[in-house]
Amino acid sequence: MTLPDLVGPDLDVLFCGTAPGWTSAARGHYYARPGNRFWPMLAETGLTPRLLTPDEDHLLPGLGLGLTDVAEKGVAGMDADIPRTAYAPDRLAGLLAGLQPAAIAFTSLTAAQMALGRRLAAGRHDDALPGLAVWVLPSPSGRARSHFRPEPWHDLGCWVALRRQRRDQGRDQRRDRGRTQ
Repeated sequence: MTLPDLVGPDLDVLFCGTAPGWTSAARGHYYARPGNRFWPMLAETGLTPRLLTPDEDHLLPGLGLGLTDVAEKGVAGMDADIPRTAYAPDRLAGLLAGLQPAAIAFTSLTAAQMALGRRLAAGRHDDALPGLAVWVLPSPSGRARSHFRPEPWHDLGCWVALRRQRRDQGRDQRRDRGRTQ
């Protein structure tokens, strides 16, 4: 089973993993394995208004968040088991060109490396893709728990909150100008 891209217009962030794990592929939902920190981190950082479950992944595009993977559709499993030939960075580049999200956040160092062709540390990388904020996040997988650091996730949450605040202020100013004319 493969997972479809969950995307929409005007995305604040497109989250990009390597490929769905076996549990996610079997359940048909992203980050579905118990112990995965993806959903708790979205809530903890304010990216979602509450803790969502994997079964609610379809709600993310309405919140300005999208989901995809850098591996070809139809590929699933643990990162170590996925052959390099299964990664499709050109497909991801086409998706980014069509969607034009404000940011892409890779949910593992491996996903970033397979998409960008080079290793990057966790954090923000403004020079990685022209015109796009790029975040590399520590993997939320329970299997990577010993290497997990929440700080890059929180930095992304603050960046998105500021972006949303500015967007809302712009809407308010346009609405107020319309009332005074």
